[in-house]
Amino acid sequence: MALKATLNRLDAKGSPYLYVVPFFLLFGIFGLYPLIYTGYVSFNDWNLLDGGEHQWVGLANYREMLQDAYFWNSLGNTLSIWVLSTVPQLLAALWIAHLLNHKLRARTSLRMGVLLPNITSIVAVTIVFTQLFGRDFGMINWLLGLVGVGPIDWQADTWSSHLAIATIVIWRWTGYNALIYLASMQAIPHDLYEAAELDGASSTQQFWRITVPNLRPTIIFTTVISTIGGLQIIAEPLLFAGTSTPTGGSDRQFQTIALFMYEQGFREFRFGYASAIAWTLCLIIAVFAIANFLLTRRIANDEE
Repeated sequence: MALKATLNRLDAKGSPYLYVVPFFLLFGIFGLYPLIYTGYVSFNDWNLLDGGEHQWVGLANYREMLQDAYFWNSLGNTLSIWVLSTVPQLLAALWIAHLLNHKLRARTSLRMGVLLPNITSIVAVTIVFTQLFGRDFGMINWLLGLVGVGPIDWQADTWSSHLAIATIVIWRWTGYNALIYLASMQAIPHDLYEAAELDGASSTQQFWRITVPNLRPTIIFTTVISTIGGLQIIAEPLLFAGTSTPTGGSDRQFQTIALFMYEQGFREFRFGYASAIAWTLCLIIAVFAIANFLLTRRIANDEE
């Protein structure tokens, strides 16, 4: 009996740790170790063509990066595309979720439909949108021509290319965020809406006074996740160029930080310099994620 009681205590106390051990093992092997190793590589002059030979250079890669005009150009492009894609995306997702939360015909099919862009191959999506934004035969320019606007070379200009890439991101991720908002909306007690109706509150007032305040944690979550994804964007600008060259256009007009890192690591084979860019990107994402969280929480607290 004593042995059985001891085993039961060990099972009760040790089982939770055993359940989470696989996660920490996988995270350590595929997450933490690469992160630490990349940090070590960033302090070396490491060329992939030299057979793994490297030389310790300290902060030289970081100093070079801060003086590199191409790095600052890629940072500006990344922030521009992030703003153009994230803000409309989350607002549209909130609106779509609000519509899907009402009693509609074929509601289940509509909810499944909004997720289709997210599960579609990003390669296929970007190729289709590249054709839509084509200068000579693109449908977007054809539609603009109907209202008297001349053809736009979407890839040639900075702002037009950013807008086109942001459109791809918006189309792909809006439905995903809408379903997250919808799940949170359905957890809001219906009694709150019934009480608001008795008090004479309109649908718009109910949305801003009941729905949005109860969605604050979810809005913070989607904002942080969208920020992390937006600052790491690489596939859309790479495929939008129509070539395998990671320069982001002829004048680097839509080269993001991730593309710049890829160029330095796998085209110029400067592994150390690319690692320094990777760590800098990691720190930038951390700063933006924390700033987003603090700002959103402060706004929520001020409204209470």
